[in-house]
Amino acid sequence: MRITSFFIVLGYLFSSLDLQAKIYLQLVDKLDRPEDGYCLDVAGNGRYVRFDMPMNTHNCKLDAVYDDEVVEWRDDGTLYFPVYQGCVTVMGLNEYALEYNALMLKPCHENSPFLNATQFQTFIQNDKGQAQLKGSELCIAAGGKSKVTYSKLHKWRSLYMQACDRAPLERSRWELLRVE
Repeated sequence: MRITSFFIVLGYLFSSLDLQAKIYLQLVDKLDRPEDGYCLDVAGNGRYVRFDMPMNTHNCKLDAVYDDEVVEWRDDGTLYFPVYQGCVTVMGLNEYALEYNALMLKPCHENSPFLNATQFQTFIQNDKGQAQLKGSELCIAAGGKSKVTYSKLHKWRSLYMQACDRAPLERSRWELLRVE
């Protein structure tokens, strides 16, 4: 009886795990990383994730699934990082976002002094494939230069908002990438 109960519990645990593929948001153009490209990334990793720093693009980590790149583009337009329970947020001020504003991971729908995040957390994919802040002419863009991280095998680029019509398409068109 104990063995049967053990397997029932074990079966329940495995059935409740999320076995679906994880999703990254990747630049369509691989730029200087033809083998893996660049993905939306939260600064840091493991125990050292930095929510107080701007987000960046980092070469996509395809050898395993990394929580700091797993994102859901939800039906409400938010780019949600499920492990951290936060949404990509344009760091506008009060009700305005400007070109070159950074992006950070903040609680979804947070409204606090100087940050009415809800309006800075909703994105649409426009007809060019850019991630555009809803109600604005601003799109998420990656920086023009890359630098190595702690490992010479990895690179990162800045991430910011730019006028969609001025953002180079090779650095502002995004697609969802399934990672097993």
